[in-house]
Amino acid sequence: MKRRLISIPALYVGGLLLVALLPVWLPVVVLVDLVRGRPRLPIARLLGFAVLWAITEIIGVSAAAIFWITGQSRRVSLHFALQRWWAKRLMWALRLTCGVRVQVENVEALRPGPTVLLARHASLADSLVSAYAVTSGARLRPRYVLKRELLSEPCLDVVGNRLPNHFLDRGANDSAPELAALTALTAEMGADDIGVIFPEGTRANPVKRERALEKIAAADPVRAERLRVLRHLLPPRPAGAVAMLRGCPTADVILAWHVGFEGLDTFGGILRAVGRPLRPVRFVVRRVPRHEVPDVGTADSTSFVEWLDHQWLQMDREVEAALSERN
Repeated sequence: MKRRLISIPALYVGGLLLVALLPVWLPVVVLVDLVRGRPRLPIARLLGFAVLWAITEIIGVSAAAIFWITGQSRRVSLHFALQRWWAKRLMWALRLTCGVRVQVENVEALRPGPTVLLARHASLADSLVSAYAVTSGARLRPRYVLKRELLSEPCLDVVGNRLPNHFLDRGANDSAPELAALTALTAEMGADDIGVIFPEGTRANPVKRERALEKIAAADPVRAERLRVLRHLLPPRPAGAVAMLRGCPTADVILAWHVGFEGLDTFGGILRAVGRPLRPVRFVVRRVPRHEVPDVGTADSTSFVEWLDHQWLQMDREVEAALSERN
């Protein structure tokens, strides 16, 4: 594919240059940090993470190439093991360079499958943290719904397309094929499988929240008014969750939120956060048995939408309480 002909060579060249020129750029960025009054050296830390990320990506892509050469590109178990290693290694790199530590609370609720995980989306690291919790914490095999733009990352592109994931085209004029793909994604899940989706569709901020509420109000003023009290989360988009639950009628629902990544949705926010001591990131999950979830098997999913909204409002209150405790 044309995309891989660009992204994979760029990864190898960029990664090798970062490592080879480390004695040159490291003293320079340390000096820049100190001159700007940043004693925790946030730019140096972020570039240190970039080095470890590049090494991890190169190893991952190289392993995937070896699997292909040896005729094991369709051996899903190998690729799930590679995914678990990748997520664990990147979390280690974040902890080593930036001081990011993740505490997964109630991890036992993730097992057994089949389940569908509906997670808060607040930062650039959400997919990584959820993958770490699911693969290392619960030893499950995730089936992700991710935006197609993430295919620019070589490991996600190569390994992600060999695993049962779906890279969503958010700009598709016809959503029916996308939703059908999500239903197929969760079909035949077993005790070791979990479907993962971020129903907000994008990282939350006040501007996006207001824009989403205005869009909802044009079609359903009652729902918009119900969700107007949200302070931290965006209104959930129910269609994807409905499609995934229809694909696996026995799947319980897992609701997940986290705190500790607030403000890490831009480079400036990341720089400010890394420039001060970071508290552990809390990743909290709660399991809802399927019999407590409104039916999604019919064309009318109104009851499920109301249920999902109330779950999101509860998570928003829990995030507010957790943030208050941290201040």
